[in-house]
Amino acid sequence: MKEKIYVHVADDHKILIEGIMAVINTDEEIEVRDYSLTGQEVIDWFDNNENKADVLILDITMPVLDGFEVLKYFKKNKINQKVIILSSYDDVKIVQEVLNLGCKGYISKNNAGVHIVKAIKAVAKGQQYFSDDIQGILLQSLSGEMVPQGEMPDKFLLDSLTERELDVLKLITKQYSTAEMADFLNLSVNTVETYRKSLLKKLNVKNAVGLAMYAVKNNIV
Repeated sequence: MKEKIYVHVADDHKILIEGIMAVINTDEEIEVRDYSLTGQEVIDWFDNNENKADVLILDITMPVLDGFEVLKYFKKNKINQKVIILSSYDDVKIVQEVLNLGCKGYISKNNAGVHIVKAIKAVAKGQQYFSDDIQGILLQSLSGEMVPQGEMPDKFLLDSLTERELDVLKLITKQYSTAEMADFLNLSVNTVETYRKSLLKKLNVKNAVGLAMYAVKNNIV
């Protein structure tokens, strides 16, 4: 009899976990060993010496600790855990970041049903695995092509902002004009405009209203 592949599933939506488990349970070679609803639960589960899983299916956006922090914990503590990211985010920067943190596979949630079993089997053998859409953006990036910005977590976007960009964003939410921001920050009008354009591009919004809504939503002001 072929040895089973044991899998732990981590996502903050119980209904999605149940869906993933239902797909996995169609294959006799794979068995689910428990699930976690937060990043902290993932770490606590793996810290228990009695708990072992060949593959961890991990969402990025979870309460308490997110997927990035779980991967950083594994890396810092030299825990050699095979991880597949299952996420709705498809920006190439996100994919590259989790690969740098040691994950072995990345599947978009839209393609989970088609790919999850094949991904588990490949990663359990030590191979990398990506769903078709993720593989496409990685190949584009490697070949030097321009890759359109995809979906990414707000936290990741905020971490990409410079201190000056945050200053400009805060003043925009206070309805400062470009000239007023330039005077307040002791910068030229052109420099402020450059920061404004950078914010629009990074945060993927169209105007100052979008920037203000983003800042309020993420408690920047």
